[in-house]
Amino acid sequence: MEIDPGDLLLFARIVECGSFSLAAQRVGLPKSTVSRRLSLLEAQLGERVLQRTTRKLVLTEFGASLLEHARRVADETEQAGALAQHRQGAPSGLLRVSMPADFANVAMGTMMTRFMHQYPAIALELDLSPRRVDLVAENFDLAIRMGDLPDDASLAARRVTLSKIALYASPLYTSLRGLPEHPDDLFKHDLLSLPPRLNGLIRWKLLRGKTEWERELPVRLLANSPELLVRMAATGVGIAASTELFAREHLQNGTLVRVLPEWAFPIVTGWAVFPGRRLMPAKTRVFLDMLEAAFEEGRPYGV
Repeated sequence: MEIDPGDLLLFARIVECGSFSLAAQRVGLPKSTVSRRLSLLEAQLGERVLQRTTRKLVLTEFGASLLEHARRVADETEQAGALAQHRQGAPSGLLRVSMPADFANVAMGTMMTRFMHQYPAIALELDLSPRRVDLVAENFDLAIRMGDLPDDASLAARRVTLSKIALYASPLYTSLRGLPEHPDDLFKHDLLSLPPRLNGLIRWKLLRGKTEWERELPVRLLANSPELLVRMAATGVGIAASTELFAREHLQNGTLVRVLPEWAFPIVTGWAVFPGRRLMPAKTRVFLDMLEAAFEEGRPYGV
């Protein structure tokens, strides 16, 4: 026999309040619904739990035995509600986040330090592997992903940043190989690029205002790390496609210069992705709020 715990909770509330009317007010249901559900419970159990008179309700012997179990259900329900309320008021627990390693190392250090100071009851677990985790199956709370997202009804997403990708090379490289004056000149240079590579070539699309240039190009170095690409470019081995975030320090100290400065790649969106069919826990909500605030100023941001 499977008994609806909600019916046991109603039974406990009726006994506590001493009347159907007061119990109905407490649980927020019509009196008729409370009375009907208790009658259905008695029919399912095959015995009365309450004797109704015009003046009061009296527990039957069976009802007195059942009341102990009903009160346990009521207590557990209250404790669960208190736990949820506490977690909403004071975020806590383990927060599991997946993000690209380069992004974490270069863009997230300050924000995560501030987050850990502000929310000492939250423990962070970061997955920085290049794989795309299954948030639902692997029980991740949030992931940061770049570019187009697959159509997945189980997930929701918020835009957190916009990435400006451009071309960079070292003064040493340009002094030896010259500066390209047009994207067509890139065929004469050693190129360092993010994946994917198809048939041994990469496809780059560059924009200058409304002018669009798109070609397949031979690549000298392919790596899924924009930070590595700019570091390699700074040593003089080629022209790297990367973002201003990773190139900024090299631009400031003069080990990199912008190549084809009037041209840039299409802007890439950075997303915070999270399970869409769950009520968002407070720990995820405060992390997402701080993440959005960290990138709010100066969009589009050179991530």
